[in-house]
Amino acid sequence: MSNILVTGGAGYIGSHAVKLFLERGHHVWVYDSLVYGHRAAVPADRLIVGDLNEPHRIDQVLLEKRIDACVHFAAFTYVGESVTNPAKYYQNNLVNTLNLMECLRKQKVARFIFSSTAATYGMPETMPITEATPQVPINPYGASKLAVERALADYAHAYQWGFAALRYFNASGAHPDGTIGEDHTPETHLIPLIILAAMGKRPQIEIFGTDYPTPDGTCVRDYIHVCDLAEAHLLALEKLQPGQQMHYNLGIGRGYSVREVIAAVEAVTGKKVPIKEGPRRAGDPPVLVASSDKIQKELGWKPRYSDIKAIVETAWNWHKAHPKGYKDK
Repeated sequence: MSNILVTGGAGYIGSHAVKLFLERGHHVWVYDSLVYGHRAAVPADRLIVGDLNEPHRIDQVLLEKRIDACVHFAAFTYVGESVTNPAKYYQNNLVNTLNLMECLRKQKVARFIFSSTAATYGMPETMPITEATPQVPINPYGASKLAVERALADYAHAYQWGFAALRYFNASGAHPDGTIGEDHTPETHLIPLIILAAMGKRPQIEIFGTDYPTPDGTCVRDYIHVCDLAEAHLLALEKLQPGQQMHYNLGIGRGYSVREVIAAVEAVTGKKVPIKEGPRRAGDPPVLVASSDKIQKELGWKPRYSDIKAIVETAWNWHKAHPKGYKDK
């Protein structure tokens, strides 16, 4: 059993990881500013409200809770905003993470699981994307995450840190028991946007580009269920050794087009989704699909959700039960 600090644990992916860690018997403390996280997403007695720019507060938590591992989700993740306001992203995603890392180093907490992203790869020329694919981010969000990965490699070399950088693709779905799910403001993820359009909470779903070199002309992405992501974080945490560096892609290894995801939502909900077709967005690659062979071979991880309808069904159950998101809890 570990005493785990989960930063950003009241967010979408973090809350699912916290739920799993607790179910597996770990002692978990959530450290979250609640800028984007939700109180209702985590047990009240596990939540510490704080910011990563408060090193004295972090030190206090590490000592009082006897933390021996950190799982770091806290980050800003809106790609477009990172382009228009890069200072916000470098300050929060990089500088604040370095603050956290220094606090952990001083307290001799040397196991670190980092929520990285496929955005560190930019626009790869070949598919599927492996861990050996060059990391050439095309926006400040991806660049800020890659900068942390490089800092972690230096910490591992100099201070015998063990870390895992988990680069995941399109996080999706909700917990199958319906207690927690996806609630962003603003919402930018495709599956909840389509569901909201099916529910009449949005006028339509816009398809950005219908002339890509894909089977139906729309972008293809690799959608990975949030519970599968949580499982990967736990596996990495339990197998991590001092000085060890892990880098893993997390996806299901196949892609679904925008039209295929819309069709899946219509099939699951029984509702017609209003569509508006528009031009391509700058910077959208036609296809992004992960190879997760490495983590499957080395850690024994395997996604339980590989069918888009099964993923959508969990998301639909959450939105149907919580039409106002966490405001309903």
